[in-house]
Amino acid sequence: MAANLSKLAGQVAIYGISSVVARLLNYLLVPYYTRIMSPAEYGVITDIYALIPFALVVLTLGMESGYFRFAAKASTTEERSKVYGSTWGAVLLAASLFLVGMVAFNGPISAAMGYSGTPYVATTALIIFFDVAGAIPFARLRQEGRALQYVAVRLFSVVVNIALCLWFYNGQPQWFRLFDNPTNPGYAIVANLVASALSFVALLWLSKGGKPRFSGRVLRTIFLYSLPLLVSGIAGTANEFIDRQMIKFLMPAEESLAALGIYGAVVKIGVVMLLFTQMYRLAAEPFFLAEFKKDEFKNSNAEVMKYFVIVSLLIFLFITLFADLFALIVGPDFREGMYILPMVLVGNALSGVVLNLSFWYKQSGATKYAIWITGTGLLFTVVFNILLVPTLGYAGAALARLICECAMVVVSYRLGQRHSPTPYDLRRIFSYVVVAAAMWGLSLLTAHLPAVPHYVANTLLVGGFALWAIRREGIRIGALVRSVLRRK
Repeated sequence: MAANLSKLAGQVAIYGISSVVARLLNYLLVPYYTRIMSPAEYGVITDIYALIPFALVVLTLGMESGYFRFAAKASTTEERSKVYGSTWGAVLLAASLFLVGMVAFNGPISAAMGYSGTPYVATTALIIFFDVAGAIPFARLRQEGRALQYVAVRLFSVVVNIALCLWFYNGQPQWFRLFDNPTNPGYAIVANLVASALSFVALLWLSKGGKPRFSGRVLRTIFLYSLPLLVSGIAGTANEFIDRQMIKFLMPAEESLAALGIYGAVVKIGVVMLLFTQMYRLAAEPFFLAEFKKDEFKNSNAEVMKYFVIVSLLIFLFITLFADLFALIVGPDFREGMYILPMVLVGNALSGVVLNLSFWYKQSGATKYAIWITGTGLLFTVVFNILLVPTLGYAGAALARLICECAMVVVSYRLGQRHSPTPYDLRRIFSYVVVAAAMWGLSLLTAHLPAVPHYVANTLLVGGFALWAIRREGIRIGALVRSVLRRK
């Protein structure tokens, strides 16, 4: 099991480094946007980019997990080729039908979203098309261990996006003006479109030897496996992004876009926690969905859960104890929402716990349970947003998200222990949570100190937690580094 965990740690680090670099580059746009745009203008970006992940989940049809599962089970190159061609063909067809529909009904859809007379919806539809069309080729790079190519395409897309945004908002010639207002959020959407299109072209070049083709038998088998994941994915993505729509439509119209902009900016500060979960998912999903002996799978999953919680708590402490410095990332008009940051971070961490608790049913093929889990989360999200947003504003949305994630953790754990009992060390995990909470509480007592002793005290708290966890778990940092360096 130690060898498997070392392999997973190396994969997480490889994908993590690339994701960190890509996100940090993209992150440069947050302080830029929040200083040149008003909260209402940035609210448009928050609104649009909350809808893109939802569309991606719907249109990829749950095929990414299906591809990992059945490509790993394929015994020949021909079988793997059929799995790839069938999943990619299905996703391409879905993306094409979506684009045709959005173009045909662009007017009514734009009016319903409050963006009549703008190209926002049509441009976003093109972004979604290219991102969906590239989903399975990206999954193939991960499944085949072609990490460097995966990283290269991702970084290329980010660099293009950033370069175009900077050019659009600062220095483009007058004759190239796309919008009357130089800070119009439409420029950001256009830059994303170009980056997504070029990224897809790069993926086509890397996918030589593979093409979309339908095998009815293969596609039927994969779709039966993926359908529950699709339904749960829709509910799960709604859990994460419906709060933006609730803010937009449950708050007074004259306040909603500005509130949405502030909320979106603060959520961006919590991206480090989401980044860790994302890079973990990139490595862990193909790892845990490969063939495993039952007991080995359970023991590995239990051990990984503990380490995931430890790292999540360390990230939480680092960000919350230095929240005043992280607040400088966004413009002054957005910092009033920093008080919701702890709720955002805990919600993001619990989302990663739910991911860990999902591997048992994905690995066993009992994907129907995903619907129960994410359906519960969606119910809690909708109910508590309706109850809290009208009175608490965007703070109510953050609290509703936290409650939703707690509910999904409970349901996931109960179902998992009933159908696939896993020896999670709950006592040890809980001890880390208690110590981290105590250190956060202690940090609040140092808030009145001058800057230097305040930061020194908080550094000691974060460093103390990290060293305590490393010694308690017997983590060998040198061995972990060697695992990353030796990975091809």
